[in-house]
Amino acid sequence: MISYIDSLLNRITMYRLVMYFLLLLIVVAFGISFFSLLPYSPLAIFTSFWAFLAVCWVSNESFAKLFKAAPNTESVYITAFILTLIVPPALPTDVNGLLFILIASVLAMASKYVLTIGKKHIFNPAAIALVITAYAFNDSASWWVGGNIWLLPVVVIGGLLVVRKIQRFDLVLSFLAVAFATIILHSLPESPWDVVQKIVLHTPIFFLAFIMLTEPLTTPPTRRWRVAYGALAGLLYGPFVHVGPVYSTPELVLVITNIFSYVVSPKVALKLTLEHIEKAADGVYTFIFRPDQKFTFQPGQYLEWTLPHKNPDQRGNRRYFTIASSPAAGTVSLGIKFYQPASTFKKRLLDLQPGESLMAGSLAGDFTLPKNPKTKLAFIAGGIGITPFKSMIEHMLDTKDHKAERRDAVLFYSNKTSAETAYKELFAKAEREVGLKVHYTHTEETGFLTAQKIAEAMPDFTERMFYLSGPRVMVEAFEKTLFKMGVSRLNIKTDFFPGFV
Repeated sequence: MISYIDSLLNRITMYRLVMYFLLLLIVVAFGISFFSLLPYSPLAIFTSFWAFLAVCWVSNESFAKLFKAAPNTESVYITAFILTLIVPPALPTDVNGLLFILIASVLAMASKYVLTIGKKHIFNPAAIALVITAYAFNDSASWWVGGNIWLLPVVVIGGLLVVRKIQRFDLVLSFLAVAFATIILHSLPESPWDVVQKIVLHTPIFFLAFIMLTEPLTTPPTRRWRVAYGALAGLLYGPFVHVGPVYSTPELVLVITNIFSYVVSPKVALKLTLEHIEKAADGVYTFIFRPDQKFTFQPGQYLEWTLPHKNPDQRGNRRYFTIASSPAAGTVSLGIKFYQPASTFKKRLLDLQPGESLMAGSLAGDFTLPKNPKTKLAFIAGGIGITPFKSMIEHMLDTKDHKAERRDAVLFYSNKTSAETAYKELFAKAEREVGLKVHYTHTEETGFLTAQKIAEAMPDFTERMFYLSGPRVMVEAFEKTLFKMGVSRLNIKTDFFPGFV
């Protein structure tokens, strides 16, 4: 069942999944409103939905032209849908309500262009807009999506699918654990079970956790900081938390934790200009870009790449890709496998000419080399999952003269055919110069990589830290294989980033 769900999730980008889920919530809310199961009429929900959508779209287009930036349609829809679900719906005759919608929409779109540092926006657009309206105009969000028992199953099921897709259970669990514990302790001697029921049934805790807190652009890039981010949000979530007359609200929690995230996150928004494209293997191309500023990262980390183009397909114009070059290269490389039919994003990427540019940011990822260089390593790559290892191995070559950086590493690289095997020259050089051991597997020619083959090629496998990168199905299969071989869970790292397919 889980494999089937993952297969479905892998066919859609993270942004599209969130967008469709939010739209489903609005449709369900609209439907149950006909049966008086919500305190709002169908007309009010209908009016607010279209008002938010129209104002957000017009505002975003206007700010994009003003700041000469490429507008992102998916982001507009997501923000509009979120605002629809947390701002009290307004009837066509409700002038104040419609004015609230207008102001909140414009502020949300403006925040993406104005409240930025180094081209990186700091706040969740919906959250910062509602904090401003609350204190400047005395108009507050009701977060009505989270206080209705009929919407709760949709929120939870859809939210869990989103978190499964982006693999942010660490953040969500830390938030929920701390929030529940804090509120229960504050409510003593009231029954903990009664408190839990109130939280679940009458607050937006799950919508906040699954949708708002997990927004990639405003969350920390590594597991340690994500857990801290979630815990901080949990501490602040209780309605009893206040500083003087200022009491905690979900949107204020988001704004405060967004600031925390910005402080602990890399501050990078890159304009990358294409230098050239190289064919690395059948269907595999390497794109070499020149960044517009000095860029520091760790081998194995990834960026969100944005490439606006006409008539994007359902996967949109944003992707998460691992950096395929060494930090010392001075350029930023991207390794891409092209399948048929190719997405509109990849088609546009392949059509790029030297001198053309795209944008990248949101540096993140824990799939990095251990701090202790004496740790023995084993890399298992499938297909284009080789890119983080290319970065790591290039880094090993760049630092080969530093004894403190020398590492004992073995690479297992699997493809369907030998013609699809990329970067052979690089790995051959690493074999000669830094002692990398390489084992190629071509499934249509020599069969699959098995536990027996791993053990024969690497008798000391129980002493090694394993890194797995490739299609999600492959990664999960090798996790199970390694467990059966006796490899500790603590010695297995898997490559994953939002939107991985």
